[in-house]
Amino acid sequence: MDRQINSFIKHFAKEVKENNAAIFAGAGLSVAAGFVDWKSLLKPIADELGLDILKEENLVSLAQYHCNEQGRNRHRINQLLIDEFSKAAKLTENHHILARLPITTYWTTNYDKLIEKALEAAYKVPDVKYTVEQLATTRPKRDAVVYKMHGDVEHPAKAVLIKEDYEKYHIDFAPYIAALTGDLVSKTFLFLGFSFTDPNIDYILSRIRATYTEHQRQHYCIMRRISRTDCLDDDDFTYKVRKHELFVNDLKRYNVTTLLVDEYSQITDILRKIEQLYKVKTVFLSGSAHEYGTIGQDTADKIVNDLSRTLIRKDFKIVSGYGLGMGIAVINGAMDEIYSHGARATDEQIMVRPFPQSGTVLWDDYRKDMISHAGIAIFMFGNKLDGLNVVLANGVRREFEMAVENGLYVVPVGATGYMAEALWQEVSANMDKFFPNHSAEFDANFAELGNTALGPDELVDAVMRLLDKIIRR
Repeated sequence: MDRQINSFIKHFAKEVKENNAAIFAGAGLSVAAGFVDWKSLLKPIADELGLDILKEENLVSLAQYHCNEQGRNRHRINQLLIDEFSKAAKLTENHHILARLPITTYWTTNYDKLIEKALEAAYKVPDVKYTVEQLATTRPKRDAVVYKMHGDVEHPAKAVLIKEDYEKYHIDFAPYIAALTGDLVSKTFLFLGFSFTDPNIDYILSRIRATYTEHQRQHYCIMRRISRTDCLDDDDFTYKVRKHELFVNDLKRYNVTTLLVDEYSQITDILRKIEQLYKVKTVFLSGSAHEYGTIGQDTADKIVNDLSRTLIRKDFKIVSGYGLGMGIAVINGAMDEIYSHGARATDEQIMVRPFPQSGTVLWDDYRKDMISHAGIAIFMFGNKLDGLNVVLANGVRREFEMAVENGLYVVPVGATGYMAEALWQEVSANMDKFFPNHSAEFDANFAELGNTALGPDELVDAVMRLLDKIIRR
């Protein structure tokens, strides 16, 4: 990825963490899920009018022509909307990533329900707005607001479709214009699958530019470069490239920076890096201990307590399942550090979710939910009592497997013994798999985690130095 994209990833991940990020989704985001674009949607209409859809650029006017020809009756175009956007579609990885991120504001001109379905799949509660009246209500316990500024597939008669709808938008949907204007002023937007040909967006951006001039907030959009395969000949290619350059430059007037990719699949790579960069400062602490081996409980408590305290001090967020023999030390260490600075604990610092005590049916769901918040997983100890025997904890092994499946960096502290030691040996033997492009310095640091001769302070220091290397990868 080029320097501009890498710079964007760091900036947008920071805005996500600070709850300043918003998404604007255009038709392109839904096309990848299997829905039609505007040209495909209106092709039957163009055919009926005796027009060639490939030659038409102003599709809003095309929809208006159809309505005019039908005596101002829009039933046919309403039915097309229902038919096309009621079909089954599969959520894309882009939808899943965006839903997993702690973004609370989504705007879209799409009629489909993909964004809200993605949020629900991420166990979030979406508050969907597609009428003016809905702006005044709040869904209880909502996690994100989805503004569907052109309407919803289930209410096609009220959808913004034809030229007349756009002409009256500033009257009929004035509160949406005010809400979007406010968000564009106060949040950093990422436009995805959006062509910037929508007259409503042009109107809003123009007003912001006129009001704030050179003090506008930075926004971003991702677009694909013009490809030679999309053009009729070399002259057509040269013309389209030049026109696109002028268009991209014009967006700078609204402080919208365009990030160009060669293939749409690169957008997924960019979103993954944003998610990874955001999550890498969240650590999932895994482990359980019925006994502590040669380390002893006092030393074990000090290791866990000091590690939790140091993580909070270094601005990491801790996620833990309150493991047997570890949970109290995790909480005490984190709380001591938080309250020593006169602060109060929040979910932005530590999130502890005890496992259900009766039955194991929900345990995988609990683990999946906790791990989904993190970018790094640290494993310590890992034993349990099975009858009269102490055995390796299969739950810690399961959490390791789930962490790997979800792309987390895995850090087993082998010096604590038991399952953590087994996992440390496994990772040590397969460094290329778990840490591609690792360095000799990284390997030496990782080897320290299995050194039983290290004292508690030295072991915690080794873990933190390794985390620092992971963050800077």
